[in-house]
Amino acid sequence: MSRNMELSLARQLSLVFEELESELLGITGGTLIVCIRNDMIGKFGVKHDALESKDDVLVPIRQGLQKNHLTSFRLMAMEALKRKKHWTHGEIVFDFTLRQDTLLVSTWFESNYNMSNLLEKFQYSDSPKGLRR
Repeated sequence: MSRNMELSLARQLSLVFEELESELLGITGGTLIVCIRNDMIGKFGVKHDALESKDDVLVPIRQGLQKNHLTSFRLMAMEALKRKKHWTHGEIVFDFTLRQDTLLVSTWFESNYNMSNLLEKFQYSDSPKGLRR
């Protein structure tokens, strides 16, 4: 059994925040994407603006996330994870922004299913009832 199979999804999500800490520190907002397959986190990363400009002039980027914001962000992510239902494949997306030193996070889930996997659970019948277990 591989090591990551022994970790709960919550612990894996915590590791995502640990890995991305240096990238998250200092940015003012963006999107954190976590891809899940078989209840294991695979690919993850952050999309964010690297530069801001006004009338073709680069403007200094505002003060961004600090360690206290990351702690709050991680706790919000853990709380959101509790709302994940029975799906095992999909994405969790965290849109976040910092406004007046307040972290705002919007979380959404995308569950993915594959019909071929579902059909394997059924035995096909030519009867009018179609598929049956």
